[in-house]
Amino acid sequence: MGLVETAIEHVSVKSVLILGPALLLAHLAWWLVLRPAWQEIKLARMTGARPPRIPSKLPFSIDFIYRSVKASMNYQNLPMWKSLFVQANSSTVENRIAGRRVVMTCDPENIKAILATQFGDYGKGEPFHREWKAFLGDSIFTTDGDLWHGSRQLIRPQFIKDRVSDLHVFEKHMQTLFRAIANGGALNGEGQHVDLEAGNGKPVDISDLFFRFTLDSATDFLLGKDVKSLSNPRQEFAEAFAEVQRVQSIISRAGPLNVFVPRGSFRKGMKIINAFINQYIEQTLRLDPNDLASKSDAGYTFLHALAGFTRDRQVLRDQLIAVLLAGRDTTACTLSWTIYELARHPEALKKLREEILRVVGPTRAPTYEDLKGMKYLQNVMNETLRLYPVVPFNVRLALKDTTLPRGGGPDGSLPVKVLKDTPIAYSTLVMQRREDLYPPVSANFAPVDVFSPDRWSVWQPKPWQYIPFNGGPRICIGQQFALTEMAYVLTRLFQKYERLDNYMGEIDGGNPCLRAEIVLQPGDGVKVGFWEAKKA
Repeated sequence: MGLVETAIEHVSVKSVLILGPALLLAHLAWWLVLRPAWQEIKLARMTGARPPRIPSKLPFSIDFIYRSVKASMNYQNLPMWKSLFVQANSSTVENRIAGRRVVMTCDPENIKAILATQFGDYGKGEPFHREWKAFLGDSIFTTDGDLWHGSRQLIRPQFIKDRVSDLHVFEKHMQTLFRAIANGGALNGEGQHVDLEAGNGKPVDISDLFFRFTLDSATDFLLGKDVKSLSNPRQEFAEAFAEVQRVQSIISRAGPLNVFVPRGSFRKGMKIINAFINQYIEQTLRLDPNDLASKSDAGYTFLHALAGFTRDRQVLRDQLIAVLLAGRDTTACTLSWTIYELARHPEALKKLREEILRVVGPTRAPTYEDLKGMKYLQNVMNETLRLYPVVPFNVRLALKDTTLPRGGGPDGSLPVKVLKDTPIAYSTLVMQRREDLYPPVSANFAPVDVFSPDRWSVWQPKPWQYIPFNGGPRICIGQQFALTEMAYVLTRLFQKYERLDNYMGEIDGGNPCLRAEIVLQPGDGVKVGFWEAKKA
């Protein structure tokens, strides 16, 4: 019997040694040679045309992959994407990357089709869901079809006007933010004494403070208890959340090679995040439905509202983390870029402050109506989101054989053929900086790459040429919440401070570092000095 077992084991090992490489070679042959050839045959039979192809000198576009990775690591995604479209003289191009066809576009008509008019043809797709599941689960950002629709219906009621216009959740964190600015960074504990008047002109990375502020306000809004990251230079949950996002960005960019991405810090961070979120879920689920219904407005949280519709722990966890990600990063990034530009454009800051003082005065907390009524404030935020859309690069997967409206053929006027499972990468960052989509430069209209809130007084973008919150059925549910929080923070800041010292010129020479991972944030931070207005 022992000899038989030994013989079988020997044969099994030998089979693996022979078949293993053979199966690997067969798999590679399918993905790199046979599948692309079959797709080309199928594409040739479809109606429509092909867009220009990105030239590659090496097999399987290895040189393109190298350029892309290098550009991403050096935060040069914008110039790289621009160069692809300029060289092709087209706003839609294609390539085969390791055997897989990818279409890239910055055409507003194609983006409109992906997000709205052909919404059923494009979605997140199963590969995206699989890559993001450990972080965002089956949340609104990772699913399609009924799962996505159910998530949206669950979350939508929490962003009605009455909830969005409740500004008290921001005010208490503003007072901590003022102390942190005067301190030159996060506080060493809530009880730290800070001389508010001694902070004038003190260099501070306001971007770091904004990410802390929005994390505190988001956890307060969602859970009823903030993590107090403004009051702690080292905060475990905040650090875990940042590290998970960093690794997740690498995973999502690595494509089929993501299995080789080290995940040790990711798993450690997820344990911390889940433990933190789950304690609040358990506290909430101990309340019976009657207790939830009788909660006073002051103690009623986003989590309480969700628990009124579902008692499923996993559903609650997934939606909370998804909304936390969106609620924190959207606002922090846009506020950071706003201060970056206002520090470089004191004339814009002067006009903004004049409007704030005229409408609200120097001390009164603004109302929701005040914020919506300040036109120049709205122009400042619109201009920031035009130059720095929060999600600069995005992707959808073709859920069936379909087309894009244009970009094919010699003049780009024909529909583009798209096979099922083809990724369509699109960039709002590139589209919103396309010179051909704007009026000519004049005394009243600044160049496209220049921060100019005044342009919004004489110009409005055409539909689908300005979509900082995406569009169509998947348009950001929390758009008004984010805009309200940004407007509130800017108003309170420039009621108190009258000017900014700009220290970024010493760091980036006036060329902002566009760090495009999951969101678009300043790669070098935003180092400025705030000067408080002299009291009358």
